[in-house]
Amino acid sequence: MLKQLSVAVLTAAGLLLPAAADASPARFLDQSTIPDLQRAMDRGQLTSEQLTRGYLRRIEELNPRLHAVVQTNPDALAAAKESDTRRRTHSSRSPLEGIPVLLKENTDTADRQTTTAGSTAMLGSRPAKDAFLVQRLRSAGAVVLGKANLSEWSNFRSTAQIPGWSGVAGQTRNPYALDRSPCGSSSGSAVAAAAGLATVAIGTETDGSIVCPAAATSTVGVKTSLGVVSRGGVVPITAQHDTPGPIARNVTDAALTLSVLTGADPADPASAAATFPKDLRLDRNALRGKRIGVWRKGHTGIDQQSDRIFESTVHTLRSLGATVVDGADVEDISWSVKPDLLPALLTEFKHDLNAYLAATPGDHPRNLSELIAYNDQHRDVEMPLFDQNLFVEANATDGNLNDQTYRRHRAAATGIAQRSIDDVLASNGLDAIVTLSGLPASPLDRPGDPRFLSSTRNTSVAGYPNITVPAGFAGPLPVGISFLGTKYHDAQLLSFAYAYEQAIHARQAPRYLPAATG
Repeated sequence: MLKQLSVAVLTAAGLLLPAAADASPARFLDQSTIPDLQRAMDRGQLTSEQLTRGYLRRIEELNPRLHAVVQTNPDALAAAKESDTRRRTHSSRSPLEGIPVLLKENTDTADRQTTTAGSTAMLGSRPAKDAFLVQRLRSAGAVVLGKANLSEWSNFRSTAQIPGWSGVAGQTRNPYALDRSPCGSSSGSAVAAAAGLATVAIGTETDGSIVCPAAATSTVGVKTSLGVVSRGGVVPITAQHDTPGPIARNVTDAALTLSVLTGADPADPASAAATFPKDLRLDRNALRGKRIGVWRKGHTGIDQQSDRIFESTVHTLRSLGATVVDGADVEDISWSVKPDLLPALLTEFKHDLNAYLAATPGDHPRNLSELIAYNDQHRDVEMPLFDQNLFVEANATDGNLNDQTYRRHRAAATGIAQRSIDDVLASNGLDAIVTLSGLPASPLDRPGDPRFLSSTRNTSVAGYPNITVPAGFAGPLPVGISFLGTKYHDAQLLSFAYAYEQAIHARQAPRYLPAATG
């Protein structure tokens, strides 16, 4: 790999160009891990400045088709040069030293970039400080390359919302077939990682917003246990669900990035209680002797190609020494949790978003009422495709988190979700549960198959981890599988995902097909 990287460095214009899927420099870097890049930089075969310039040129080349990146950081090259100087004169601060990272555009940065959550109403927002996770990245020597597109307001503006669309940056496209959904809401982060527009990207999940787009783009997405990564400085939906996490082309890069992101933030009490090992070690033999439950109900029997991939996954788990336990189906909580979940979410959203807007400097709406009024006044830009019914419903609540009715709703929803997973784990003596992350991406103008029951509702409401890893392809479209478990078992699940990934190497670089034909 190092020889290949040095060849790439010697190409005339930039490390990552040309953009064609079969171009050698792009292919080499697509397959490189962060440790590969670090070794190349330590040996003088590559600099962070070269790497950053290459990504910036690749964004310029591909983003007009993908709409994955909202903006690039005007200070990225300066940060890369500073990292190179530090590497020469001191030592690397972390495994992310000099590594370019894209942020989801709901993540505060106190620099020349915007933080809009995809809404033109927030173009005048000027956060006073970096989000806690951005502070962690900068302290680790990572280069903040720019901001990635998302489903506007992280997919919590309308029940008719289109995944990957924002008023600020338009429609993100799936790089495997441009007519297919990138899923949401961290669509830009997932597409950018898949297309090699950065080494790694940061997404956030409230319910499926990391797992779904990562699975749809043949990337690794890590939805952590609640609090493992601080939410401080991230535009909120609800502190009871919101979880930032990495999206990368391989488990190694995702795990290294997560190890940098974790840490106790005084402004986020959930992060103080969270646990994650500082010396995480990924093990190819991690699945040997483990009991892995298979969740088929509501996931298989819908799409034949996905079923084929999933059955191959089960065979692989057995070959890696795992005891596979059939019948580990987790309860579909969609209906049982609905009477409590939506009222709780609406109340939390009004409370948390109003607090964020009021505390954030700049020229923008100061509360949800003003935001609704802005959208009404700018319907041609903000509501050409769908409405804002969730905003209106949330604004009709009192936003009072001390209200006893609200607290009963939240306790009931969280309890149902946690029991749905913990009971299956305990009754079968399982170390983890594996299932399909989703079906192949649907066309942009059509919703996904309603027969498929997402696993993310259970893990998100419970505050539990869910890690998706590439498993194969249905024609040109990626299919992922998820490892999920109980609270703070993130490191164990990452190791399981790594062992599986290393056994099958299912990921393929995107080909940017105009349409999926098979």
